Amino acid sequence: MESAKKILINVCRLVVALTFIFSGYVKAIDPLGTQYKIQDYLGALHLGEYVSDMVTLGASVLLSALEFSLGIFLLFAIHRRVSSRLALLLMCFMTAVTLWLALANPVKDCGCFGDAVILTNWQTFGKNVILLACAVVIARWPLKMVRFISESNQWIVINFTFVFILLSSLWSLYDLPQFDFRPYHVGANIKKGMEIPEGAEQPQFETTFILEKDGERKEFTLDNYPDSTWTFVDSKTVQTAEGYVPPIHDFSIQVAETDDDITEEVLANTSYTFLLISPHLEKASDSNFGRIDQLYEYAEENGYKFYCLTASSEKAILQWQDLTGAEYPFCITDETTLKTIIRSNPGLLLIKDGTIIQKWSHNNLPVIEPAKASVPLERQPIGKMTEKSVAEKILRVVIWFVLPLFLLTVADRLWAWTKWVRRKRLLRRVKEEKNKPQAESNGEAAPDMTPGNSNGEATPDNATDTPSEKTEETTSLDI
Repeated sequence: MESAKKILINVCRLVVALTFIFSGYVKAIDPLGTQYKIQDYLGALHLGEYVSDMVTLGASVLLSALEFSLGIFLLFAIHRRVSSRLALLLMCFMTAVTLWLALANPVKDCGCFGDAVILTNWQTFGKNVILLACAVVIARWPLKMVRFISESNQWIVINFTFVFILLSSLWSLYDLPQFDFRPYHVGANIKKGMEIPEGAEQPQFETTFILEKDGERKEFTLDNYPDSTWTFVDSKTVQTAEGYVPPIHDFSIQVAETDDDITEEVLANTSYTFLLISPHLEKASDSNFGRIDQLYEYAEENGYKFYCLTASSEKAILQWQDLTGAEYPFCITDETTLKTIIRSNPGLLLIKDGTIIQKWSHNNLPVIEPAKASVPLERQPIGKMTEKSVAEKILRVVIWFVLPLFLLTVADRLWAWTKWVRRKRLLRRVKEEKNKPQAESNGEAAPDMTPGNSNGEATPDNATDTPSEKTEETTSLDI
Protein backbone atom coordinates (compact mmCIF):
# COMPACT_ATOMS: atom_id res chain seq x y z
CA MET A 1 0.00 0.00 0.00
CA GLU A 2 2.82 2.38 0.76
CA SER A 3 4.41 1.73 -2.64
CA ALA A 4 1.05 2.20 -4.39
CA LYS A 5 0.52 5.50 -2.56
CA LYS A 6 3.97 6.73 -3.58
CA ILE A 7 3.33 5.81 -7.22
CA LEU A 8 -0.05 7.60 -7.18
CA ILE A 9 1.43 10.76 -5.67
CA ASN A 10 4.24 10.95 -8.22
CA VAL A 11 1.89 10.26 -11.14
CA CYS A 12 -0.37 13.10 -9.92
CA ARG A 13 2.69 15.29 -9.50
CA LEU A 14 3.79 14.67 -13.12
CA VAL A 15 0.28 15.31 -14.51
CA VAL A 16 0.00 18.68 -12.75
CA ALA A 17 3.62 19.65 -13.46
CA LEU A 18 3.53 18.91 -17.20
CA THR A 19 0.16 20.64 -17.61
CA PHE A 20 1.40 23.75 -15.80
CA ILE A 21 4.63 23.81 -17.85
CA PHE A 22 2.82 23.56 -21.19
CA SER A 23 0.05 25.97 -20.24
CA GLY A 24 2.46 28.51 -18.75
CA TYR A 25 4.87 28.38 -21.67
CA VAL A 26 2.32 28.83 -24.49
CA LYS A 27 0.92 31.84 -22.63
CA ALA A 28 4.34 33.26 -21.77
CA ILE A 29 5.51 33.31 -25.40
CA ASP A 30 2.33 35.17 -26.41
CA PRO A 31 1.98 37.80 -23.67
CA LEU A 32 -0.23 40.07 -25.77
CA GLY A 33 -2.63 37.21 -26.48
CA THR A 34 -2.80 36.45 -22.76
CA GLN A 35 -3.37 40.14 -22.08
CA TYR A 36 -6.30 40.19 -24.54
CA LYS A 37 -7.84 37.21 -22.75
CA ILE A 38 -7.47 38.92 -19.35
CA GLN A 39 -9.17 41.98 -20.83
CA ASP A 40 -12.02 39.74 -22.06
CA TYR A 41 -12.52 38.49 -18.50
CA LEU A 42 -12.47 42.03 -17.12
CA GLY A 43 -14.93 43.12 -19.78
CA ALA A 44 -17.31 40.30 -18.83
CA LEU A 45 -17.11 41.55 -15.22
CA HIS A 46 -17.54 45.20 -16.35
CA LEU A 47 -14.13 46.10 -14.92
CA GLY A 48 -12.22 46.73 -18.13
CA GLU A 49 -12.34 50.52 -17.91
CA TYR A 50 -10.81 50.47 -14.42
CA VAL A 51 -7.69 48.47 -15.26
CA SER A 52 -4.99 49.95 -17.49
CA ASP A 53 -3.24 48.13 -20.32
CA MET A 54 0.07 48.20 -18.44
CA VAL A 55 -1.51 46.38 -15.50
CA THR A 56 -3.08 43.69 -17.68
CA LEU A 57 0.16 43.22 -19.61
CA GLY A 58 2.18 42.93 -16.40
CA ALA A 59 -0.35 40.45 -15.05
CA SER A 60 -0.06 38.46 -18.26
CA VAL A 61 3.73 38.13 -17.97
CA LEU A 62 3.77 37.41 -14.22
CA LEU A 63 0.90 34.91 -14.19
CA SER A 64 2.30 32.86 -17.05
CA ALA A 65 5.76 32.91 -15.44
CA LEU A 66 4.26 31.76 -12.13
CA GLU A 67 2.40 28.88 -13.77
CA PHE A 68 5.43 27.72 -15.77
CA SER A 69 7.81 28.01 -12.81
CA LEU A 70 5.42 26.19 -10.48
CA GLY A 71 5.26 23.36 -13.00
CA ILE A 72 9.06 23.11 -13.07
CA PHE A 73 9.24 23.16 -9.27
CA LEU A 74 6.73 20.31 -9.03
CA LEU A 75 8.57 18.37 -11.70
CA PHE A 76 11.87 18.61 -9.82
CA ALA A 77 10.20 18.43 -6.37
CA ILE A 78 11.64 21.78 -5.29
CA HIS A 79 10.27 23.21 -2.02
CA ARG A 80 7.75 20.40 -2.02
CA ARG A 81 5.43 21.71 0.70
CA VAL A 82 5.20 25.28 -0.66
CA SER A 83 4.94 24.23 -4.33
CA SER A 84 2.20 21.68 -3.67
CA ARG A 85 0.14 24.16 -1.62
CA LEU A 86 0.50 26.89 -4.25
CA ALA A 87 -0.61 24.43 -6.93
CA LEU A 88 -3.66 23.52 -4.84
CA LEU A 89 -4.59 27.18 -4.28
CA LEU A 90 -4.17 27.96 -7.98
CA MET A 91 -6.33 24.99 -9.00
CA CYS A 92 -9.05 25.90 -6.49
CA PHE A 93 -9.21 29.40 -7.97
CA MET A 94 -9.08 28.25 -11.60
CA THR A 95 -11.70 25.54 -11.07
CA ALA A 96 -14.09 28.09 -9.58
CA VAL A 97 -13.46 30.48 -12.50
CA THR A 98 -14.01 27.81 -15.14
CA LEU A 99 -17.22 26.66 -13.43
CA TRP A 100 -18.49 30.21 -13.75
CA LEU A 101 -17.39 30.25 -17.41
CA ALA A 102 -19.15 26.97 -18.10
CA LEU A 103 -22.42 28.13 -16.51
CA ALA A 104 -22.53 31.77 -17.63
CA ASN A 105 -20.48 31.47 -20.86
CA PRO A 106 -19.30 35.12 -20.85
CA VAL A 107 -16.16 34.13 -22.79
CA LYS A 108 -16.24 31.27 -25.28
CA ASP A 109 -12.62 30.18 -24.84
CA CYS A 110 -10.91 30.34 -21.43
CA GLY A 111 -7.46 30.66 -23.03
CA CYS A 112 -5.85 28.21 -20.60
CA PHE A 113 -3.62 26.85 -23.38
CA GLY A 114 -3.42 30.05 -25.40
CA ASP A 115 -4.08 29.42 -29.10
CA ALA A 116 -2.25 26.08 -29.04
CA VAL A 117 -5.21 24.01 -27.82
CA ILE A 118 -8.77 25.36 -27.91
CA LEU A 119 -11.18 23.83 -25.38
CA THR A 120 -14.82 24.55 -24.69
CA ASN A 121 -15.67 25.94 -21.28
CA TRP A 122 -17.11 22.61 -20.09
CA GLN A 123 -14.04 20.74 -21.36
CA THR A 124 -11.85 23.20 -19.47
CA PHE A 125 -13.88 22.72 -16.30
CA GLY A 126 -13.55 18.93 -16.57
CA LYS A 127 -9.82 19.25 -17.08
CA ASN A 128 -9.50 21.47 -14.02
CA VAL A 129 -11.50 19.06 -11.84
CA ILE A 130 -8.97 16.32 -12.67
CA LEU A 131 -6.04 18.64 -11.97
CA LEU A 132 -7.65 19.76 -8.71
CA ALA A 133 -7.94 16.15 -7.57
CA CYS A 134 -4.27 15.57 -8.41
CA ALA A 135 -3.29 18.78 -6.57
CA VAL A 136 -5.16 17.60 -3.46
CA VAL A 137 -3.20 14.32 -3.50
CA ILE A 138 0.24 15.94 -3.77
CA ALA A 139 -0.63 18.63 -1.20
CA ARG A 140 -1.67 15.89 1.24
CA TRP A 141 1.64 13.99 0.96
CA PRO A 142 4.19 16.43 -0.54
CA LEU A 143 7.26 14.76 0.96
CA LYS A 144 6.58 11.56 -0.99
CA MET A 145 7.42 13.33 -4.25
CA VAL A 146 10.75 11.95 -5.48
CA ARG A 147 13.45 14.59 -5.86
CA PHE A 148 15.17 14.99 -9.22
CA ILE A 149 17.63 17.53 -7.87
CA SER A 150 19.34 17.80 -4.49
CA GLU A 151 18.28 20.50 -2.06
CA SER A 152 21.67 22.17 -2.19
CA ASN A 153 21.45 22.72 -5.97
CA GLN A 154 17.78 23.57 -6.39
CA TRP A 155 18.52 27.31 -6.32
CA ILE A 156 20.11 26.90 -9.76
CA VAL A 157 16.88 25.49 -11.21
CA ILE A 158 14.80 28.21 -9.53
CA ASN A 159 16.84 31.11 -10.89
CA PHE A 160 17.37 29.56 -14.32
CA THR A 161 13.63 28.92 -14.71
CA PHE A 162 12.61 32.46 -13.77
CA VAL A 163 15.21 34.02 -16.07
CA PHE A 164 14.30 31.78 -19.01
CA ILE A 165 10.54 32.30 -18.89
CA LEU A 166 10.73 36.06 -18.29
CA LEU A 167 13.21 36.53 -21.14
CA SER A 168 10.94 34.43 -23.39
CA SER A 169 8.03 36.78 -22.68
CA LEU A 170 10.11 39.93 -23.10
CA TRP A 171 11.54 38.71 -26.41
CA SER A 172 8.05 37.88 -27.69
CA LEU A 173 6.93 41.38 -26.75
CA TYR A 174 9.87 42.95 -28.55
CA ASP A 175 9.62 40.80 -31.65
CA LEU A 176 6.83 38.25 -32.22
CA PRO A 177 5.74 35.02 -30.46
CA GLN A 178 8.27 32.24 -31.03
CA PHE A 179 5.46 29.82 -31.89
CA ASP A 180 2.49 31.05 -33.92
CA PHE A 181 -0.58 28.85 -33.36
CA ARG A 182 -3.03 31.25 -35.00
CA PRO A 183 -4.57 30.78 -38.47
CA TYR A 184 -2.55 33.77 -39.75
CA HIS A 185 0.88 32.15 -39.37
CA VAL A 186 3.57 32.46 -42.04
CA GLY A 187 2.73 30.10 -44.89
CA ALA A 188 -1.04 30.18 -44.25
CA ASN A 189 -3.36 31.00 -47.13
CA ILE A 190 -6.09 33.37 -45.97
CA LYS A 191 -8.48 32.40 -48.76
CA LYS A 192 -8.26 28.71 -47.92
CA GLY A 193 -8.67 29.49 -44.23
CA MET A 194 -12.02 31.11 -45.04
CA GLU A 195 -13.38 28.15 -47.03
CA ILE A 196 -16.11 25.87 -45.66
CA PRO A 197 -15.58 22.23 -46.70
CA GLU A 198 -18.27 20.63 -48.79
CA GLY A 199 -20.75 18.76 -46.63
CA ALA A 200 -19.69 20.53 -43.43
CA GLU A 201 -22.34 20.92 -40.77
CA GLN A 202 -24.18 24.21 -41.08
CA PRO A 203 -25.32 26.34 -38.13
CA GLN A 204 -29.01 26.10 -37.25
CA PHE A 205 -31.20 29.12 -36.50
CA GLU A 206 -34.74 29.54 -35.30
CA THR A 207 -36.74 32.69 -35.93
CA THR A 208 -39.58 33.68 -33.64
CA PHE A 209 -42.22 36.22 -34.69
CA ILE A 210 -44.09 38.43 -32.24
CA LEU A 211 -47.59 39.20 -33.49
CA GLU A 212 -50.52 41.10 -31.99
CA LYS A 213 -54.30 40.71 -32.30
CA ASP A 214 -57.02 42.42 -30.28
CA GLY A 215 -54.43 43.75 -27.84
CA GLU A 216 -52.92 40.28 -27.24
CA ARG A 217 -49.36 39.48 -28.17
CA LYS A 218 -48.06 36.00 -28.92
CA GLU A 219 -44.92 34.39 -30.31
CA PHE A 220 -45.05 32.20 -33.39
CA THR A 221 -42.59 30.26 -35.53
CA LEU A 222 -42.70 29.48 -39.23
CA ASP A 223 -44.42 26.19 -38.42
CA ASN A 224 -47.43 27.77 -36.72
CA TYR A 225 -47.50 31.22 -38.33
CA PRO A 226 -51.11 32.56 -38.06
CA ASP A 227 -53.36 34.17 -40.63
CA SER A 228 -53.25 37.77 -41.80
CA THR A 229 -55.55 38.98 -39.04
CA TRP A 230 -52.51 39.15 -36.78
CA THR A 231 -50.30 42.27 -36.89
CA PHE A 232 -46.52 41.89 -37.03
CA VAL A 233 -44.71 43.53 -34.10
CA ASP A 234 -41.17 42.16 -33.99
CA SER A 235 -38.99 39.10 -34.68
CA LYS A 236 -35.91 37.54 -33.15
CA THR A 237 -33.49 34.92 -34.44
CA VAL A 238 -31.65 32.56 -32.13
CA GLN A 239 -28.90 30.12 -33.09
CA THR A 240 -29.96 26.66 -31.93
CA ALA A 241 -26.94 24.66 -33.11
CA GLU A 242 -23.40 25.54 -34.07
CA GLY A 243 -22.05 24.45 -37.41
CA TYR A 244 -18.56 24.35 -38.87
CA VAL A 245 -16.70 27.61 -38.32
CA PRO A 246 -13.67 28.09 -40.60
CA PRO A 247 -10.38 29.12 -38.95
CA ILE A 248 -10.64 32.54 -40.62
CA HIS A 249 -14.22 33.78 -40.60
CA ASP A 250 -14.11 37.52 -39.98
CA PHE A 251 -11.45 38.86 -42.36
CA SER A 252 -12.60 41.81 -44.45
CA ILE A 253 -11.04 45.01 -45.77
CA GLN A 254 -13.02 48.18 -46.40
CA VAL A 255 -11.50 51.40 -47.70
CA ALA A 256 -11.88 54.04 -44.99
CA GLU A 257 -12.81 56.89 -47.35
CA THR A 258 -15.28 55.09 -49.62
CA ASP A 259 -16.39 52.01 -47.62
CA ASP A 260 -15.60 49.88 -50.68
CA ASP A 261 -14.91 46.21 -49.86
CA ILE A 262 -11.57 45.23 -51.40
CA THR A 263 -11.10 41.91 -49.57
CA GLU A 264 -11.29 39.75 -52.69
CA GLU A 265 -9.12 42.16 -54.66
CA VAL A 266 -6.34 42.01 -52.05
CA LEU A 267 -6.45 38.24 -51.58
CA ALA A 268 -6.63 37.50 -55.30
CA ASN A 269 -3.65 39.72 -56.13
CA THR A 270 -0.96 37.45 -57.62
CA SER A 271 1.69 40.07 -56.87
CA TYR A 272 2.97 41.17 -53.46
CA THR A 273 0.90 43.29 -51.07
CA PHE A 274 2.11 45.00 -47.89
CA LEU A 275 -0.42 45.18 -45.04
CA LEU A 276 0.43 47.46 -42.14
CA ILE A 277 -1.60 46.20 -39.16
CA SER A 278 -2.65 48.48 -36.29
CA PRO A 279 -5.75 47.70 -34.23
CA HIS A 280 -5.54 51.15 -32.60
CA LEU A 281 -3.43 53.83 -34.24
CA GLU A 282 -3.75 56.02 -31.15
CA LYS A 283 -1.85 53.33 -29.19
CA ALA A 284 0.58 52.35 -31.95
CA SER A 285 4.32 52.86 -31.57
CA ASP A 286 5.62 55.63 -33.82
CA SER A 287 9.31 54.91 -33.15
CA ASN A 288 9.90 53.32 -36.56
CA PHE A 289 7.53 55.20 -38.85
CA GLY A 290 10.52 56.21 -40.98
CA ARG A 291 11.12 52.61 -42.00
CA ILE A 292 7.42 52.20 -42.74
CA ASP A 293 7.50 55.21 -45.05
CA GLN A 294 10.60 53.81 -46.81
CA LEU A 295 8.84 50.50 -47.42
CA TYR A 296 5.80 52.34 -48.75
CA GLU A 297 8.01 54.31 -51.16
CA TYR A 298 9.67 51.06 -52.26
CA ALA A 299 6.22 49.51 -52.87
CA GLU A 300 5.12 52.55 -54.89
CA GLU A 301 8.24 52.49 -57.06
CA ASN A 302 7.92 48.77 -57.82
CA GLY A 303 4.14 48.60 -58.31
CA TYR A 304 3.18 46.78 -55.10
CA LYS A 305 0.03 47.54 -53.11
CA PHE A 306 0.41 48.95 -49.60
CA TYR A 307 -2.51 49.31 -47.16
CA CYS A 308 -2.84 50.14 -43.50
CA LEU A 309 -5.55 48.04 -41.80
CA THR A 310 -6.97 49.50 -38.61
CA ALA A 311 -10.08 49.59 -36.44
CA SER A 312 -9.42 53.21 -35.43
CA SER A 313 -11.73 56.15 -35.93
CA GLU A 314 -11.29 58.79 -38.60
CA LYS A 315 -9.89 61.17 -35.98
CA ALA A 316 -7.20 58.67 -34.95
CA ILE A 317 -6.27 58.10 -38.61
CA LEU A 318 -5.83 61.84 -39.19
CA GLN A 319 -3.68 62.14 -36.06
CA TRP A 320 -1.44 59.29 -37.30
CA GLN A 321 -1.09 60.97 -40.69
CA ASP A 322 -0.16 64.28 -39.09
CA LEU A 323 2.36 62.57 -36.79
CA THR A 324 4.08 60.33 -39.33
CA GLY A 325 3.32 61.97 -42.67
CA ALA A 326 1.74 58.70 -43.87
CA GLU A 327 0.50 58.77 -47.49
CA TYR A 328 -0.60 55.13 -47.79
CA PRO A 329 -4.33 54.33 -47.93
CA PHE A 330 -6.18 53.31 -44.75
CA CYS A 331 -8.71 50.51 -44.54
CA ILE A 332 -11.07 49.34 -41.81
CA THR A 333 -10.89 45.79 -40.44
CA ASP A 334 -12.33 44.16 -37.33
CA GLU A 335 -10.29 44.90 -34.20
CA THR A 336 -10.20 41.29 -32.96
CA THR A 337 -9.09 40.10 -36.38
CA LEU A 338 -6.21 42.57 -36.44
CA LYS A 339 -5.10 41.52 -32.95
CA THR A 340 -5.18 37.90 -34.09
CA ILE A 341 -3.21 38.50 -37.28
CA ILE A 342 -0.08 39.86 -35.60
CA ARG A 343 0.99 40.56 -32.01
CA SER A 344 2.48 43.97 -32.68
CA ASN A 345 1.07 47.48 -32.95
CA PRO A 346 1.91 48.26 -35.62
CA GLY A 347 3.01 45.10 -37.39
CA LEU A 348 3.69 44.39 -41.04
CA LEU A 349 2.52 41.55 -43.28
CA LEU A 350 3.70 40.65 -46.76
CA ILE A 351 1.21 38.52 -48.66
CA LYS A 352 1.10 37.12 -52.18
CA ASP A 353 -1.96 35.50 -53.76
CA GLY A 354 -3.55 35.37 -50.32
CA THR A 355 -0.58 33.55 -48.72
CA ILE A 356 1.34 35.14 -45.84
CA ILE A 357 5.01 35.35 -46.90
CA GLN A 358 6.48 37.29 -43.97
CA LYS A 359 5.49 38.94 -40.67
CA TRP A 360 7.45 41.65 -38.85
CA SER A 361 7.13 43.45 -35.56
CA HIS A 362 7.56 47.23 -35.65
CA ASN A 363 10.86 46.66 -33.79
CA ASN A 364 12.18 44.36 -36.52
CA LEU A 365 11.03 45.91 -39.78
CA PRO A 366 13.02 45.05 -42.91
CA VAL A 367 15.34 47.61 -44.46
CA ILE A 368 15.63 48.05 -48.24
CA GLU A 369 19.11 49.28 -49.11
CA PRO A 370 19.15 52.26 -51.52
CA ALA A 371 21.21 50.24 -54.00
CA LYS A 372 18.44 47.63 -54.12
CA ALA A 373 15.49 50.02 -54.21
CA SER A 374 14.66 48.99 -57.78
CA VAL A 375 15.18 45.25 -57.24
CA PRO A 376 11.82 43.40 -57.21
CA LEU A 377 10.74 41.42 -54.17
CA GLU A 378 11.20 38.12 -56.00
CA ARG A 379 14.94 38.78 -55.81
CA GLN A 380 14.94 40.29 -52.31
CA PRO A 381 15.45 38.17 -49.15
CA ILE A 382 12.29 39.63 -47.62
CA GLY A 383 10.24 38.37 -50.57
CA LYS A 384 10.93 34.73 -49.71
CA MET A 385 9.25 32.63 -47.08
CA THR A 386 11.96 31.90 -44.48
CA GLU A 387 9.92 30.96 -41.41
CA LYS A 388 11.67 28.37 -39.26
CA SER A 389 9.93 25.02 -38.90
CA VAL A 390 8.26 23.95 -35.67
CA ALA A 391 10.95 21.28 -35.22
CA GLU A 392 13.68 23.93 -35.37
CA LYS A 393 11.91 26.08 -32.81
CA ILE A 394 11.43 23.14 -30.45
CA LEU A 395 15.09 22.23 -30.85
CA ARG A 396 16.05 25.77 -29.88
CA VAL A 397 14.01 25.51 -26.67
CA VAL A 398 15.60 22.14 -25.94
CA ILE A 399 19.11 23.54 -26.39
CA TRP A 400 18.54 26.67 -24.31
CA PHE A 401 16.40 25.27 -21.51
CA VAL A 402 15.77 21.52 -21.45
CA LEU A 403 19.34 20.40 -22.15
CA PRO A 404 20.99 22.55 -19.42
CA LEU A 405 18.47 21.29 -16.85
CA PHE A 406 19.00 17.70 -17.98
CA LEU A 407 22.78 17.99 -17.70
CA LEU A 408 22.46 19.64 -14.29
CA THR A 409 20.17 16.82 -13.12
CA VAL A 410 22.57 14.12 -14.34
CA ALA A 411 25.56 15.82 -12.69
CA ASP A 412 23.60 16.31 -9.48
CA ARG A 413 22.46 12.68 -9.34
CA LEU A 414 26.00 11.43 -10.03
CA TRP A 415 27.33 13.65 -7.26
CA ALA A 416 24.62 12.42 -4.87
CA TRP A 417 25.32 8.78 -5.77
CA THR A 418 29.06 9.25 -5.21
CA LYS A 419 28.39 10.89 -1.87
CA TRP A 420 26.09 8.00 -0.87
CA VAL A 421 28.69 5.38 -1.85
CA ARG A 422 31.41 7.15 0.14
CA ARG A 423 29.16 7.43 3.16
CA LYS A 424 28.23 3.75 2.95
CA ARG A 425 31.91 2.73 2.78
CA LEU A 426 32.75 4.98 5.70
CA LEU A 427 29.99 3.45 7.81
CA ARG A 428 31.21 -0.04 6.93
CA ARG A 429 34.78 0.79 7.94
CA VAL A 430 33.59 2.37 11.21
CA LYS A 431 31.56 -0.76 11.92
CA GLU A 432 34.57 -2.97 11.24
CA GLU A 433 36.77 -0.90 13.54
CA LYS A 434 34.10 -1.05 16.23
CA ASN A 435 33.76 -4.85 16.00
CA LYS A 436 37.53 -5.48 16.12
CA PRO A 437 38.09 -4.63 19.84
CA GLN A 438 34.96 -6.59 20.71
CA ALA A 439 36.36 -9.71 19.04
CA GLU A 440 39.67 -9.36 20.92
CA SER A 441 37.87 -8.97 24.24
CA ASN A 442 36.05 -12.23 23.59
CA GLY A 443 39.40 -14.11 23.38
CA GLU A 444 39.44 -14.43 19.59
CA ALA A 445 43.11 -13.50 19.30
CA ALA A 446 45.00 -14.36 16.16
CA PRO A 447 46.70 -17.81 16.21
CA ASP A 448 50.48 -18.23 16.44
CA MET A 449 51.98 -17.35 13.07
CA THR A 450 55.54 -18.37 13.96
CA PRO A 451 56.81 -21.25 11.80
CA GLY A 452 57.43 -24.44 13.72
CA ASN A 453 55.11 -23.71 16.66
CA SER A 454 54.90 -25.96 19.66
CA ASN A 455 52.40 -28.20 17.88
CA GLY A 456 54.44 -28.23 14.71
CA GLU A 457 51.38 -27.09 12.65
CA ALA A 458 51.45 -24.98 9.57
CA THR A 459 50.11 -21.42 9.44
CA PRO A 460 46.28 -21.51 9.45
CA ASP A 461 44.20 -20.21 6.51
CA ASN A 462 42.26 -17.76 8.72
CA ALA A 463 45.36 -15.91 9.83
CA THR A 464 45.21 -12.11 10.04
CA ASP A 465 46.27 -10.01 7.07
CA THR A 466 49.81 -8.84 6.73
CA PRO A 467 50.41 -5.08 6.81
CA SER A 468 50.82 -4.96 3.05
CA GLU A 469 47.46 -6.69 2.48
CA LYS A 470 45.74 -4.34 4.93
CA THR A 471 47.13 -1.39 3.06
CA GLU A 472 45.91 -2.79 -0.26
CA GLU A 473 42.39 -3.38 1.09
CA THR A 474 42.16 0.09 2.56
CA THR A 475 43.29 1.61 -0.72
CA SER A 476 40.65 -0.29 -2.67
CA LEU A 477 37.90 0.89 -0.28
CA ASP A 478 38.96 4.51 -0.61
CA ILE A 479 38.76 4.28 -4.38
